[in-house]
Amino acid sequence: MKYIHSSETLDIPEGVSVAIKSRLIHVKGPRGELHKDLTHLSVSFRKSSPSQITIELHHGLRKGVATLRTVRSLINNMIIGVTKGFKYKMRYVYAHFPINVNVDDKENVVEIRNFLGEKIVRRVRILPGVELKISDNVKDEIILSGNSLENVSQSAADIQQICRVRNKDIRKFLDGIYVSERGNIIED
Repeated sequence: MKYIHSSETLDIPEGVSVAIKSRLIHVKGPRGELHKDLTHLSVSFRKSSPSQITIELHHGLRKGVATLRTVRSLINNMIIGVTKGFKYKMRYVYAHFPINVNVDDKENVVEIRNFLGEKIVRRVRILPGVELKISDNVKDEIILSGNSLENVSQSAADIQQICRVRNKDIRKFLDGIYVSERGNIIED
């Protein structure tokens, strides 16, 4: 069944500017600037007021209408990123062999050594715009922070995925690096 007209609205807070041209979205705020390319989606944008954006779709099927909420969430995450930022905390979990993590700032790479006592050095490239540091006051913790939710969460997922236990019983071998806390850099 076709939906004749569907729309979602999004409020823009003070101090944030959203510019949309040809489904290329630029969000600028106090913490920086983010860009997103949505040219592959057939939605249209309209400024209903200076502080509100309407995302519309005409004659869309069910899957097309579902993209409206996704686009709204993407832009909202960009707005939160340029105002508050995103922060993920990850903890090392090990039973016997202590995991060693080194951060190479020049190459933007994390090196994980001695995972399950293996000699293999696991290397994970951190996505652009993500700052990674080893926690000073908490043992065995790294903190990823940045403006783009997609880049911060994907970097955390890459670190967690490279430390998966294979060919062993995962109920017994719980070693790895896991996300322990998610939140914003600027707390309310």
